[in-house]
Amino acid sequence: QLQPVESGGGLVQPGGSLRLSCTVPGFTLQYLTIGWFRQAPGKEREGVSCISSGGGTTHYADSMKGRFTISKDNAKNTVYLQMNSLKPEDTAVYYCGAEYGPCPVVSDAYNYWGQGTQVTVSS
Repeated sequence: QLQPVESGGGLVQPGGSLRLSCTVPGFTLQYLTIGWFRQAPGKEREGVSCISSGGGTTHYADSMKGRFTISKDNAKNTVYLQMNSLKPEDTAVYYCGAEYGPCPVVSDAYNYWGQGTQVTVSS
């Protein structure tokens, strides 16, 4: 079963950095588009970024451009989300979605989801 697994969340001070990881055990990420989404308490799930199966296409939500970077390491079969200059409003559960096909930052386009990893930005 295709089941993404997220890791790397935690507590960080404002202005700090975190790197989230997404793997899909038993599946090769070379054939999967991976999207990162987040959901804060009381809010809808929000798109963060995506990377295409070949890694050549990436997209970001406007509020993350310049602060977040998505990348794929095929040798490690892992997609990373490097988050810099974190703000308290970045606090949320971050989810990894997987799909075969294009790279949209739209949650409805993804059928396979991880359990999420909590990111808390607070002093």
